[in-house]
Amino acid sequence: MVPVRAGLLLFPFVLTVPTSLTRAVAFRALHRFYRPDWTEARNHEVFGPLSHPPGHLHDYTCAVTVRGPVDETMSMVMDLGELDRILQDEVVAPFDGKHLNLDVPAFAYGRTLPTCEAIAAHAYPRIAARLPSGVSLERVRVMEDPTLYADCTGIP
Repeated sequence: MVPVRAGLLLFPFVLTVPTSLTRAVAFRALHRFYRPDWTEARNHEVFGPLSHPPGHLHDYTCAVTVRGPVDETMSMVMDLGELDRILQDEVVAPFDGKHLNLDVPAFAYGRTLPTCEAIAAHAYPRIAARLPSGVSLERVRVMEDPTLYADCTGIP
């Protein structure tokens, strides 16, 4: 028989095994691979059409995985509404509808190229800093499309 308390089914194993939760959000952004310290010819040689102005558009997906103990009352690693607010503030709002090179200072021309790897690494510490006590950030995955993505785990 499955134990029941206050109308909720209780599964004791849920509270004792390591558990992670992944939430994905989407954003649409434009970016350009271009280094101003290189000539137009060198940029084209290395980046091909990805170096052409004004840049190119992607429908990105960012999947964030958090890990922690399952809260006994809520049966969750963390409040999903809180995670959604964090992802809205740290991923969607700064990137959605933006030209990453022009609108995000970290990816301004002459700084870091806005690759999947760089976007994931940029978002990782911002998301990690906002997680509740006892919850850790396991991974930030940024996908340009189903065939190209990068994972940042925060591990050097």
